[in-house]
Amino acid sequence: MQVYRMEMKSQYSHLLTDEIMEAEAQGGKNGENEDQQVVSEIMARCFFPSLITTTSWEGFHFAGHEIRITEATDCYGAVVWPSALVLCHFLETNSKQYNLVDKNVIEIGAGTGLVSIVASLLGARVIATDLPNLLGNLRYNVSRNTKMKCKHQPHVKELSWGMGLEKNFPKSSNHFDYILATDVVYAHPFLDELLITFDHLCKDTTIILWVMKFRLDKENKFVDRFQELFDLEEISNFPSLNIKLYKAMKKNGRKS
Repeated sequence: MQVYRMEMKSQYSHLLTDEIMEAEAQGGKNGENEDQQVVSEIMARCFFPSLITTTSWEGFHFAGHEIRITEATDCYGAVVWPSALVLCHFLETNSKQYNLVDKNVIEIGAGTGLVSIVASLLGARVIATDLPNLLGNLRYNVSRNTKMKCKHQPHVKELSWGMGLEKNFPKSSNHFDYILATDVVYAHPFLDELLITFDHLCKDTTIILWVMKFRLDKENKFVDRFQELFDLEEISNFPSLNIKLYKAMKKNGRKS
């Protein structure tokens, strides 16, 4: 295979780096000290290959492991975006309060699998889900980064929001302690189905950890609709990234 010295990062790696570096600069200008510290810490977790091949990958350090993620540059869903890094950082640095060891976890819209990989490395029983066309790359990343490294080997499963939910994820056998989601609203036309999916997968005790970058007005509207079904708590806010981290649970009195 022909190998080239890396003079520039891949298209999406470059976008990710630029987005985080811009956030660092804005954090400093705005005096958002806590925000800037966390963004800087996240940036320190990323690394890029000194050599590139025809396959583009990015590297990350989380949960005591080096994680290498292969991206598919023809799809938003197969790219690592800052929201995923925010959730990975949160899961690792808050592992005592949100202990994932032996917990049942499902990630919706898993994309490249980074969040599911980190959750698995932290001891969770993980199901990583996404659309059929993303499963090949998702399986590759999950297997490459978790095999012989995790207490529970994660599973990859198809999930098209709102479709075949009872057949593929029957309520009687769903006992998810956590639902993880990052950037699931962006550029997605099936927001009604997303809400139905959240609702279907939740039990009364299920905790949703959801990270979202606010880009368009529809994101604000979706949050309003989400709060009709779930109690929503903002855990962290990163103004320089326009990202918020939420914790959510079913409203009291609603049946699972």
